[in-house]
Amino acid sequence: MAYDDTALRSIHPSLAGRSVFISGGGSGIGAAHVKAFAEQGARVGFVDIARDESQILVEAVVAAGHERPVFVSADLTDASALQDAIHTIVGANGSIDVLVNNAANDQRHRLDDVTSEFFDERIAVNLKHFVLAARAVAPAMRAKGGGVIINTGSISWRGGFSNMPLYMTAKAGIEGLTRALARDLGPDRVRVNCIIPGWTMTERQLTLWIDDAALQTIKEKQCLPDPVYPQDIANMATWLALDDSRMVTGQIMVVDGGWT
Repeated sequence: MAYDDTALRSIHPSLAGRSVFISGGGSGIGAAHVKAFAEQGARVGFVDIARDESQILVEAVVAAGHERPVFVSADLTDASALQDAIHTIVGANGSIDVLVNNAANDQRHRLDDVTSEFFDERIAVNLKHFVLAARAVAPAMRAKGGGVIINTGSISWRGGFSNMPLYMTAKAGIEGLTRALARDLGPDRVRVNCIIPGWTMTERQLTLWIDDAALQTIKEKQCLPDPVYPQDIANMATWLALDDSRMVTGQIMVVDGGWT
């Protein structure tokens, strides 16, 4: 069953006008987040290293009749660039109500490939910026009396995947970070949750790794027979950002068709 991306979805008034910051929003799951929050009337800002894809996405959102997202091109492994991007988006959209930590790179690698420099780079692209972005937005969220942080984990280390030990290490750490921040920021009504996507049908996955054998594995591992699409992840993110989920924090929300 293919996902109908044109199907009407629920509209949630509590998201209208909210300032949402998404990392890695130019493609894949991140692009689905940008579209989904824009559809809800949120003021969306996103950062990505891919300029062309991101500009195309911005124009597609505008063509669909929604407010123009604010795009900032930046390398998230550069802490100063991340801080500047957040500052720019806050200047355009106001202090951030919803942070979606999404950007990552699942480059395949073996333990024998790991050098000290490669370790630092993989942790920077898959974990460090989650912490720095949360640190940057938390003071304003506290001052406003609340906010939402949504971290993106991975099925990889839960599902027994191979050939990406540092990616899986970082993604396992994100679950721990989520629980820690939920406890530390909870007294100020800042909610922190984590989404674990299944093997999701992004363009990157379809181009590099999804073949007939992979599709067969997905059918065998999942309880549900249908593939997971980026919009499935974005649907969970918008729900976690709603006032309706105001008492949901510190949770690991798995969207994998029942794989794990």
